[in-house]
Amino acid sequence: MAQEILPDRSAAKGAGTAADAGAGAGAGAEAPGGRLSRLRRGLRTGGRAGWPRILLAVAAGLVMWSAFPPVNLTPLAPAGVALLTLALRGRTPRTGAWLAFLGGAAFFIPVLEGISRIGPDGWIILSLVEAAYFLPMGAGIAMVARLPGWPVWTAALWVGEEFVRGRFPFGGFPWARLAFSQTATPLTPYASYGGAPLVTFLTALIGGLLAYAAVAAVRAHRRTEAPRGRALAPVAASLALIAAVAGGGMLIPTPASGRPVTVAVVQGNVPRLGLDFLGQRKAVLNNHVKATHDLAAQVRAGTVAKPELVVWPENASDLDPYTEPDAYNAIDGAVKDIGVPVLVGALTDTPDGEKVENRGIVWDPGTGPGDYYVKRHPVPFGEYLPFRDVLTKLITRFERIPRDFAKGKRSGVMRLGPVDIGDVICFEVAYDKEVRDVARGDLLVVQTNNATYGKTSLPPQQIAMSRLRAVEHGRTILVAATSGISAIVAPDGRMVDRSREFVPDIQVAKVPARTSRTLSDRLGEAPEWTLALLGLGAIGAAAWTARRAARGTAGKTAEQNEGN
Repeated sequence: MAQEILPDRSAAKGAGTAADAGAGAGAGAEAPGGRLSRLRRGLRTGGRAGWPRILLAVAAGLVMWSAFPPVNLTPLAPAGVALLTLALRGRTPRTGAWLAFLGGAAFFIPVLEGISRIGPDGWIILSLVEAAYFLPMGAGIAMVARLPGWPVWTAALWVGEEFVRGRFPFGGFPWARLAFSQTATPLTPYASYGGAPLVTFLTALIGGLLAYAAVAAVRAHRRTEAPRGRALAPVAASLALIAAVAGGGMLIPTPASGRPVTVAVVQGNVPRLGLDFLGQRKAVLNNHVKATHDLAAQVRAGTVAKPELVVWPENASDLDPYTEPDAYNAIDGAVKDIGVPVLVGALTDTPDGEKVENRGIVWDPGTGPGDYYVKRHPVPFGEYLPFRDVLTKLITRFERIPRDFAKGKRSGVMRLGPVDIGDVICFEVAYDKEVRDVARGDLLVVQTNNATYGKTSLPPQQIAMSRLRAVEHGRTILVAATSGISAIVAPDGRMVDRSREFVPDIQVAKVPARTSRTLSDRLGEAPEWTLALLGLGAIGAAAWTARRAARGTAGKTAEQNEGN
């Protein structure tokens, strides 16, 4: 098995194997039924990839999945990268693409299992679409793994894959990036230098170095004539680099101080699980109103400190408070009772009534609703429907989206009590640009509604993203969820408080409000672009090297023919 998975240098040089060439040469002379025979042989042997590599690619995906919440075996992320790299190394780009797709499917199907709550078909389709982004990455890794220093180039290609997946189409879906598995590891502090892309790169780099060490160890075992120490030097060098990367992260200081502000996060809970909880809109609102009155009573009793601001979650009021007097009065009464500004998550109609806005509204106890943020990145096929006229005729489930959500046009930086907050709503926390844009605030806020996906992998994965964002921008993050998981995260990524799911919860804490910017804030998208272009350049170099080698081989063959 080791010999099959870890080919020697001569096997890695060619564009294909001798068996591939022989099969191609004999194809034209094959008897009737020969194509069917080849298909049967391919199924038995796993095609050009071979069953050992297919199984290794699938195992790589499952190992990577185990690194993500709720399993949280974080060291397995680079281990999964290493296994996938070994499966692709020495293969043709076409075979590498296919193997990477298999690994991607084995990864995304379990990591996105929470999507099954809206339908198993949507879950599988989305997972396979996400796995398709591994096709070009797999082809690229198969190419650049023939270059010197290939662990660096393969790691850059992981950043390139996430670069594309997080942008296209419909704004992308950057869930389950490698970086989001590394939210409490020695690699986490690197987020303050280069954001999530740098953490992804270093995670993949460690995986590449592990693969390099495995290849070097097998070669050392084969080369019995070489001194053992010299043969094992590449293994030692790889492990030393891994230790240096991990140790370097532990030396990076993470901020923990700032101007103290007492905050409160309210989780009112929802009546029950499932898509239909929104049909009980008044009950959801009443839960958050009641929790806020309970908080005010605790403050008067002296059992908790009085907060200077309060955060409600997304969809805390599914009744438009601008047009529903009962909703307005209920919210206003709760805000007056606590006596401090409350960020209220509410659904409101656009002025023309054609669309819905997902708002975070600053509600003042004296002046009522004021500034607000409208979600800028609504969920495609969830909050708005591309190709509505066609899809509603084909899939009746889309009738649950009778109106599209409008896209917000401005930043979520707003004044809430004594501080400026930067608000993002729900899965916007997965997008570098959206979070970076509001990191100008003293605190970051994530308003979310996870009731549909409760008790799945998605809520803890969202908390993991918030923890990385806290370190990336050096900000306290307040996560308010209707049904959980709500949390208060310190600027160094520590969990100050965390709720359980599907219970009412009130969190009050004194946290640091900060204004200084991290290096990641100042660099912006530059690290991601640089690393993605590095991977693209490596593919170009690998293609040029292969073409030059092919020309040299052709020239030698021609000279030999002339000599004969």
